[in-house]
Amino acid sequence: MATTQTQSPRQRVPAAERRDALIDAAVHEFALRGLYGTPVDKIARRVGVAQPYVFSLFGSKKELFLAAVERGFELTAETFTKAAAEYDPAIALPDADILKAMGKAYVELLQSEHRDYLMLQHHAYAACDDPEIRERVRGLYARLVAHVERLAGPDFDSERIDEFFRYGAWLNVGAAMGVEDLSAGCEWMRAEVDR
Repeated sequence: MATTQTQSPRQRVPAAERRDALIDAAVHEFALRGLYGTPVDKIARRVGVAQPYVFSLFGSKKELFLAAVERGFELTAETFTKAAAEYDPAIALPDADILKAMGKAYVELLQSEHRDYLMLQHHAYAACDDPEIRERVRGLYARLVAHVERLAGPDFDSERIDEFFRYGAWLNVGAAMGVEDLSAGCEWMRAEVDR
């Protein structure tokens, strides 16, 4: 006696959800291989869609790359916003301030499961030979700086904001290489030179 199984109809995933899933997949894939080394088909397969569908949502590989880069900048801005909101000068350590609180949150972000965003950020800067990418990345970076200025408030001059971002770039390089210190003559550098 044969039994007939009723197959449930395939559920259609809304385009907005697919778009979001594709950006997540793109963050991971572009973080590994950059814009030029990442095939769109690899991103599509990660989400379970066909490559033409990706292009129907994004138009080009570059637009998908930029959507992923934008998501990374958004994550950083959200991290700074949360840290600023949680900072309370009444209970903070004597040498703490709102910029240090945001910096600490950024360090925690770099040490979390979000490494793909760090590596994608490096790939975004490396892809700035492309004028369209350079323009978008510059805009994202400028808006992030303005966001930090707003969060920090008028007590922090442009030199302190610049110092905050210079230290952030230093942290990015160190985190990418898997080291905590980039100071000249630090232990790991001495070990490298002595090889």
